Amino acid sequence: MMKSVFNFILFGISITIFGCSQKVTQDSLLNEMADREQLTYFPEKEYLLKQSSSYNRETVAPDSAGWFANSDMSYFIRVEKNNNRREFVMFDEDGPGAIVRWWMTFWRAENGIIRIYIDHDSIPEVEGPPFEVISGQILAPKPFSVSVPEEAPLKERGHNLYAPIPFSKHCKITYECDSLIKKDNHYFPDVFYNICYREYKQDTKVESFSKELSKDNEMSFKKVQLKLSNPGSDQIIFQEFTKEILTGDSVIFLINKTNSAISGLKLNIESENKEQSLHSVVLSIKFDGHQTIWVPVGEFFGTGYQMFPHQTWMNQTDSVETMQSNWVMPFKDNCRIAYINYGNDVVKISGKIKLSDYLWKENSMYFCSTWHEYYHIKTRAEKNLFFDMNFVDIKGKGLYVGDQVTLFNMANTWWGEGDEKIFVDGEKFPSSIGTGSEDYYGYAFGHPEPFSHPFISEPTGAGNFVPGMTVNMRHRSLDAIPFTKSISSNIEMWHWASTCINYALTTYFYVRAPYEINIKSNIGSVQRAVATSAENFYIQDTETECKTIEEFQKNE
Repeated sequence: MMKSVFNFILFGISITIFGCSQKVTQDSLLNEMADREQLTYFPEKEYLLKQSSSYNRETVAPDSAGWFANSDMSYFIRVEKNNNRREFVMFDEDGPGAIVRWWMTFWRAENGIIRIYIDHDSIPEVEGPPFEVISGQILAPKPFSVSVPEEAPLKERGHNLYAPIPFSKHCKITYECDSLIKKDNHYFPDVFYNICYREYKQDTKVESFSKELSKDNEMSFKKVQLKLSNPGSDQIIFQEFTKEILTGDSVIFLINKTNSAISGLKLNIESENKEQSLHSVVLSIKFDGHQTIWVPVGEFFGTGYQMFPHQTWMNQTDSVETMQSNWVMPFKDNCRIAYINYGNDVVKISGKIKLSDYLWKENSMYFCSTWHEYYHIKTRAEKNLFFDMNFVDIKGKGLYVGDQVTLFNMANTWWGEGDEKIFVDGEKFPSSIGTGSEDYYGYAFGHPEPFSHPFISEPTGAGNFVPGMTVNMRHRSLDAIPFTKSISSNIEMWHWASTCINYALTTYFYVRAPYEINIKSNIGSVQRAVATSAENFYIQDTETECKTIEEFQKNE
């Protein structure tokens, strides 16, 4: 294999001192939210990331009959009577803790009142209609409080609150809605919710949320708002390049510099078959000899294998089809970046590498990204079965910071009823289990309209209800998931139709060495032909029949 190699030897270390606040406050959490470098260190203030949701309570265990039960609406912890009000409890947790991501949507049950009670106070600290509390900016400006996609009707959007709500002793959240009536083991009509929260160690000092303190943090909200809306604006260009890559060749950059980090990557790609090249050109990175990234370039940068403008805080594609990544990727001594062309076309790439000084500490971690694809998989199949698909299994200590799905749907109906199921440190029941694929990715009711947000994005939803491609992504900051021994991230394939589908999963996480992951590089998978229409879904495939997941896994 011919290679073009660029070798850079740099010297010097710039040391940055990171202060550590003695107390968790809304202000400290806001600043943490906008600090990408903070994600590279295992949290000094240790916490567990958990989720309270309206998942179907028939879901009990992997070997139970209800493991794929998906009527995930209007399930609550309990119902209380307060001052002659009937309040449905969605969240009830002792502190110290902090709510860090809150998503809701409704079907004919949005005319209610949300109440947030802090530290056992009988008077709610927050009280108001859901579209004001969650997405109406009464608690925080955009993008901390927002509904997506904006092109959809307000009642059919996903309503997201990213403004942190810390609590020292206790927090309870209720919903009052006179429309709700008992139906079997849940209520009707539909209230869907996912509330992510941090559970800190008991000796962690936390300043509880109040509306007054939140007003005092107005400048912090503005500062973080500016950072989140300008990804990569403060990065320094280390190297620019333009290179042609023949079939089977690669371009390699070797960087030798102690205590450094890749702080940004930019890439443009040209070829006769751009869609295929976005799939068949792979970004491969080693840090200090550890192979941590092996992902098709289109997937790594968040656009799938077709170019769609979008912008999150971690990656983006602009109107001139420049792809950009802003993940901070530290290393102690050296880094090897390779763009490898596994396709049949000559490609021309141009781009930039951005480098920053980094203080490598005992709790520093390597950045990792994995990708694999379930190709030509049967959904539902003959016996109406459903199954879990694995994002990644990791053994080690680290921080799970995001994932993405890129799929091609072959049916005229919704593909994404499945829930995420994330098991941390060997737990028997997932501490994160939700209410649907689109809910996990921040929107609602499978709406196909594109949207962008600092932490969630749907560059295209073309395949949500008709044959076509869909890309959904979620990046985590305050809702990053720490694990000390292991993590298993999964999502259900729960399709309304018996059809065929391609479903690719990309993950992003930080981990300390040594570690083990179950996803391995697969050259054959990136050489498969991509589908851009229902007519070419099977093109160049030697097997035109769809496979069950068991048949696919056996042959991979």
